[in-house]
Amino acid sequence: MEQVVQAAQVLRDRIGDFQPEIGMILGSGLGIMAEKVASPIVIPYTEIPGFPGSTVKGHAGNLVFGELAGRKVAVMQGRFHYYEGHSIQTLAFPVRVMQQLGVTMLMVTNAAGTCNPGFKPGDLMLIRDHINFAFNNPLMGPNLADLGPRFPDASSAYSPRLQEVARKVAAGQGIQLQEGTYQFNTGPSYETPAEVRMARTLGADAVGMSTVPEVIAAVHCGIEVIGISFISNLAAGISGEALSHKEVLEQIQVVKDKFIGLVQGVVEKM
Repeated sequence: MEQVVQAAQVLRDRIGDFQPEIGMILGSGLGIMAEKVASPIVIPYTEIPGFPGSTVKGHAGNLVFGELAGRKVAVMQGRFHYYEGHSIQTLAFPVRVMQQLGVTMLMVTNAAGTCNPGFKPGDLMLIRDHINFAFNNPLMGPNLADLGPRFPDASSAYSPRLQEVARKVAAGQGIQLQEGTYQFNTGPSYETPAEVRMARTLGADAVGMSTVPEVIAAVHCGIEVIGISFISNLAAGISGEALSHKEVLEQIQVVKDKFIGLVQGVVEKM
């Protein structure tokens, strides 16, 4: 808790009396959204105590404060991952710092592979629920009672209210918004075809290597969450083609305008 408070104070010293109300975590290739923030205050992760630098292409590694769609935001331009060797508690750290700065709502985004045959690359998926297949949880260890309870309820981890906001915005923009369950796997290797079949059997619609630890931390400290997955590819065994991170980054360029429009519309009405 002392580390969380220290990091929050360092950021307050940089942003003055600016108080963000909405936090955003942008996944692979989705950092373009941070470029839409007005009057930005850009702080590299390496200048924030407790924030490791990002090592993955497509993750700039900056915390950006400013206004987006008329709302005060704190935007993580890229995230840290379990597969980079960080503890799962480290993945939760930025969310806890955001809460200390005044954030009450969080939008998480990611690039994911789909195991639902009804989805296709380029789709946007509203996350209704998740499966934590990393078999680890950022709340393990001593409970930080100043942030939340020992046993937080996760039955509505993704806010029904914010889901409805996203549906209305998507309909107004003519976007077909898919909906489904996201499964968190550790990575960094992509799933095998057998693992994809297993994920589908368990009820997953998309698989990826992020997001869930951050959402668990948000639920713990009372932050309302909305999640959006960018479907970058068909998961292993569905298309028969080899998977690559390059494909993920290329695909986002095709649909970036649709993604930006949806996110800005949702943020405005959150």
